[in-house]
Amino acid sequence: MNPRRAIAAIALCASIAHAAPDAAREVHGVADAYARPGVALAWGILRGKSEAETVVVVRVEADAPAYAFVAADGIDPFTQQRKAIQPPTRASGGVDLLFPRSHFADLPRTEFRFSATGNATSPVLTVYYLGVPDTTPEFPTQDALGRYLNDRLVRERATGGTK
Repeated sequence: MNPRRAIAAIALCASIAHAAPDAAREVHGVADAYARPGVALAWGILRGKSEAETVVVVRVEADAPAYAFVAADGIDPFTQQRKAIQPPTRASGGVDLLFPRSHFADLPRTEFRFSATGNATSPVLTVYYLGVPDTTPEFPTQDALGRYLNDRLVRERATGGTK
């Protein structure tokens, strides 16, 4: 091989390897919790007196600067209609995102977009779900839901946050 081409190939590989960690990543969430180093989320449902009053709660915790903000969109997978359902919100220290359960009938795909600056159009990580995960438990009180979400995040970080 020509030495100049070999050097160019090595330089190209090095630049690609260097850029890879900065590339945006899209991950399909499949369970009622997701974790990777620096970020975790867990789902729960707070039952209301009626279906209209039932709320889906997603607790998000971020402790890495790259994931300091979270935004969420609801998407109709057939028409690709997209609706912002949570503007960029600081996730450092934790935040609960609340959605009416009825929302998922019209816009079942939910994307949680994480960024360092709150720029929702340039996320470093997108975790998407197709509907409310089947394993999402329901709770009659805010206290029971809060305890569950705290415990679920601890367990998910212990098993999934090191992948």
